Amino acid sequence: MVVSIPISFRRQGGRKRVVTPTSSEAWSPPQPQVDNALIKAVVRAHRWRTMLESSLFSSVRDLAKAEKINESYLCRVLRLTLLSPAITEAILNGLQPDGLELAQLLKFIPAEWDQQQALFSSSARKAGSR
Repeated sequence: MVVSIPISFRRQGGRKRVVTPTSSEAWSPPQPQVDNALIKAVVRAHRWRTMLESSLFSSVRDLAKAEKINESYLCRVLRLTLLSPAITEAILNGLQPDGLELAQLLKFIPAEWDQQQALFSSSARKAGSR
């Protein structure tokens, strides 16, 4: 198998530059799609977990009262701290899979990171086929 890539090298300012032919389409990496709701929820989850672990609040109920939010919502958001580091990083960088929404994450998150990856990549494929 032979792969042919039409490029040329040009010197510019003492450096070599890779130049593509003018007839080829320009390529750029996908632009990040920042989902502020997802980012906010992930950040809140980690903040609340830190508050609980540092004994600022003795229970989830006390924290919910202090934050003036529903206790069950706080518990659902806290589960976002169980997301794999790869998924968390993707969300924070705006590179989460298409179709991944906060409502989906608040309903169910598998505990195993590889299961999370499989679930979210399959949901991205379903969203892309719509």
